[in-house]
This record gives sequence, C-alpha cells and structure tokens, in this order.
Amino acid sequence: MSSSLMHRLASTARRHLAPQAPSTTPALLRIAVGGYHLWHVGKRRKLYRGVHRTDAASFDPVGAARVLRRPLPPAVADALLDASLLTGALFTAGVAHPVTGPLHSALQTWNFSYRNSWSMVFHHENNLVLHTMVLGASPAADALSVDALRRDRTLLPTRRSWMYGAIPTVMNAAVSLTYLLAGIAKFTGGAGASWAGGANMRGQVAFDALRKEMLGEESSPLGRALYPHQGLFTVMAAMSLVLEIGAPSALVDHRLGRLFALGAFSMHWGIKAIMRITFPYNLSGVLYLPFLLMPPPDPRDG
Repeated sequence: MSSSLMHRLASTARRHLAPQAPSTTPALLRIAVGGYHLWHVGKRRKLYRGVHRTDAASFDPVGAARVLRRPLPPAVADALLDASLLTGALFTAGVAHPVTGPLHSALQTWNFSYRNSWSMVFHHENNLVLHTMVLGASPAADALSVDALRRDRTLLPTRRSWMYGAIPTVMNAAVSLTYLLAGIAKFTGGAGASWAGGANMRGQVAFDALRKEMLGEESSPLGRALYPHQGLFTVMAAMSLVLEIGAPSALVDHRLGRLFALGAFSMHWGIKAIMRITFPYNLSGVLYLPFLLMPPPDPRDG
C-alpha cells in the first residue's frame, strides 16, 4: 500500500472518527452520564447496603471483585459505595477532573462488580461503566465545569479540538461492540440463523411470562396479546438482528448513528412493554446521547 493511499485513509478516518468539536460536546456527556450514576446508585443505596450484609455463602466474586476471597466488612463496602456518590458529584460538576474522573471511574467499576458478586450479573450496567471510563480519562471537563470556571473564567470557553470529537466516537464504539456481541451470540447459539425466524423470540416471551406468573408476578398483557402473531415475531427478530449486527455501521456516519440510536432505544422500550424486562441505562436515553452529539465529519482535511 502506497504512503499516499495510507495518508488518505488515515485522513478520512480522522475526519469521521475524530472530527473537530467544541469542548461542550464531552461536557454535556459528562453531566448526563455522571447525573445518571448519581440517580441510579443513590436510588438504590439502601438496596446495595442490604446486599453488603448478605450471607457470605452467596458471595461469588466477578469482575474487579475477583481479587477478594471473602466479602468485605459491610462498613467498608458501604464506605466505598458512598465514596462513589461523592466522586460522582465531583465528576458531574467537573471539579479537579484529572483526579476525580479516573477515581470515580475506578470506584464505580469496583462497586458494580462487588454488587454483581452477590447475585446475577446485571449486564445493563456495563455500558455505564465503559462510558464513565472514557469520560474519566478524557478532557471532558474543559467546559460546563468548575474546572473551566476557575481556569477560563467562563463555563463556555471557545475551544475546539479533534479530541472533543473523538470522545463520543470512543463511547459509541463501546456501545456498538456490546450490541454486535449480542447479535453474534444469537447466531452462534442453539438456534443459529433460524433465530431470525422469530420462533425463538416468541418462545422466550412465553417462557418469561410463565415464569413471572409462577412466581406471583404479573406478566405483560401486551406480550400475551402478541403471542398468537408468529409473523410479527419474525419481523421483530429480523429487525433486532439487523440492528445488532449492523451496530458498527453507526460509527461510520453521524446520521447512521442517530438512526441506530432511535432503533435501539425503541427496541428496549419494546422489550419493556412486551416482557417487562428493564434496561435502565438504555431506557433513560443517556446511553444513546453520544450518538446524538457525534459531530459531522470535519471537511477541512478533505
């Protein structure tokens, strides 16, 4: 491959994946992701404290918590949880971000790993952790922050950089990868390519409704109403596969990114309506905000 061709390819990649953007782009993402963490964890603080006091026989460490052989003393686990709320507030406000950003990311990763070590693994928190990692390690507090106010005497400094444009791209890459893996898992599972026929999805809806009713919970009336319509499940299964397998294309163009965000957001609200299964970060819309804020390609290197 000639050096001129490599240069053109690199220039095209930079224009699309790391275009010039204002410092407010990652700042808005920092505030949204940090604010969501404060709401999500703060709302469940009592629940987490109860988990910290669960019988040690139920402890099966996952993720970062694998370094433990036994549970932490409940008071220590409580302190780490509350510390993540404190750093979350500093992260959201943009206070000493080069320090509080990585520290908050580390505490969040630890607390979610520790929480998941006592029960089923809640995969819906993975993208929140990945988004926080990206923002914590990047210049996401150069605007709309205490740091910006102290340094520039304004919340809205007139800075533009390819770094600000690359931040939503990296966040979107993490999300796209998780959707792609979900799509691949469907193809490599027992059903294989026949999953697109909808029968497997229809069976999952029926099984989930039966399980809920046997456990004394109420299943979704919408799921019961849709169950007889096999053709509808075929359409939904095919659309979900296209969305998941095609997720990486959302990185190619900001318009495709917004289309993917709309499709994925709608899919998760559909799952909630049909199966009453909740993915909080997805349903909040914050997960898809980087797709909406992804800037268009920078024309200057064209």
